[in-house]
Amino acid sequence: MGYILGEKPQGCLLCIKQQDPVEKDRENYILYRGANCYIMLNLFPYTNGHVMIAPYYHMASLEQLDDKSLCEMMALTRVSVAALSKALSPAGFNIGMNLGKVSGAGIADHLHMHVVPRWQGDVNFMSVFAGTRLIPEALDVTYDKLLPILTKEVSHTR
Repeated sequence: MGYILGEKPQGCLLCIKQQDPVEKDRENYILYRGANCYIMLNLFPYTNGHVMIAPYYHMASLEQLDDKSLCEMMALTRVSVAALSKALSPAGFNIGMNLGKVSGAGIADHLHMHVVPRWQGDVNFMSVFAGTRLIPEALDVTYDKLLPILTKEVSHTR
């Protein structure tokens, strides 16, 4: 509710968050910073554990993304799935990008990959009739649960 009702920053949220000092990573829900991309919890998640992997560079087009960033984005997607599987035991995942405003991109000018854990029955009448989602776990709790597992997963892939 703090994010929904709070004052929204001017500019690109993905640029603003990653440009803050590392000391603010927990406050910004940044879970990992790679060489070209970073992982953060979605501030308005579809389900618990909904993370995004974004390149540091502000670009809307996948064609503009250099090969190193593209490869790291996919590697961090794989690491995110492994960590979320261990931390939250979802039954499946939705993984993808919304490129462009008309595709549903909330941040259309800065491409990013969504990793959304899914459980049987996680869409209920609230989503269907009220356009509202119920997230049973606070972002801080999810962050604290996921961070050590994700850190371990990243170190195993190096």
